[in-house]
Amino acid sequence: MELNQQRLGIPQTEYKATVHMSSTEFQRISRDLSVIGDTVVLSVKKDSIQFSVSGDIGAGSVSLRQGGSADRANETIVECSEPVTATFGLKYFNNFTKATALASTVSLQLFPGLPLNVQYKMEKDMGFIRFYLAPKLEDEDEGAAAAADM
Repeated sequence: MELNQQRLGIPQTEYKATVHMSSTEFQRISRDLSVIGDTVVLSVKKDSIQFSVSGDIGAGSVSLRQGGSADRANETIVECSEPVTATFGLKYFNNFTKATALASTVSLQLFPGLPLNVQYKMEKDMGFIRFYLAPKLEDEDEGAAAAADM
């Protein structure tokens, strides 16, 4: 039997924005925002990250700034060489947060037009778990309708 296979590789990327934050905070934000809608917009700027969502019942957002905690383990660190904004499905974020028990921190790495890299680095040099999530693309019909409204 011969299988038709295609090998997918992930190229090494120099990400434009990296955010290191508490994994429990990431889990809380993902869970809370998923009550409002199913799509989250991540916006990373020089010293902050914003999670925004809108749905049938309203809209909400959570912003985290550089630092932000007296406890060093819960500190948010933002490294951003250029602002990045991307849209993702919250369902997948909630699936990723199942790894929260394995690591105290999570790293989110973004590059415009490329998948989000979510990495949980386990303590005591036991390794890491890395997830990739492709950004949501705007439907062509919705984009055309939005352009026509302008």
